[in-house]
Amino acid sequence: MGRARQDPHGIFTAPMDHSYRANQNGDNGNKAPRRPGFSSSYPVVDPDPLPVPRADAASRVFAFVEDLFFLSKIQATGQKMNVKVEFVKNEKELTDRMKSNGEEKPSLIIFDLNNANAKPLTLIPKLKTKLKKGTSIIGFLSHVQGDLKQKAHEVGCDMVLPRSAFSQNLPQLLRRHGAADEIAE
Repeated sequence: MGRARQDPHGIFTAPMDHSYRANQNGDNGNKAPRRPGFSSSYPVVDPDPLPVPRADAASRVFAFVEDLFFLSKIQATGQKMNVKVEFVKNEKELTDRMKSNGEEKPSLIIFDLNNANAKPLTLIPKLKTKLKKGTSIIGFLSHVQGDLKQKAHEVGCDMVLPRSAFSQNLPQLLRRHGAADEIAE
């Protein structure tokens, strides 16, 4: 502990002692009831991983993501959830990969809406027309890009999420779309 001192303006300053936090059980004296869902007592639990797919199983999830942070996050979450995610750079690459899947169409296509190389606002309507309802298209962007969010919805993006919400919901999204369809349509 440091020594108490008085500064030149006559203000007494005492050394900082953080033991008050321990004495208050970490709530800094706040006695107001906590709002449900905003408390650390409700930990976020990832869903159970899917069964390990066959080595030759077709990819059901494709991603137009070049940002290394999100690329590695999606890759790691996919491995954790036993969901094969293929990363593509352009429409031709996606078409080639989908042809190698045979008749099975992708269940989910993820777009980083800031990925200029993928041209998401041009490509999304083409994919929506080609793939119909069987494929969901999800885009993510910065939370301050309201105009881009609106345009993405207008061109056919099924869901547009801020980066933080996308990261938080990624395990559930991959689990839902990575599972093989139980009922053949």
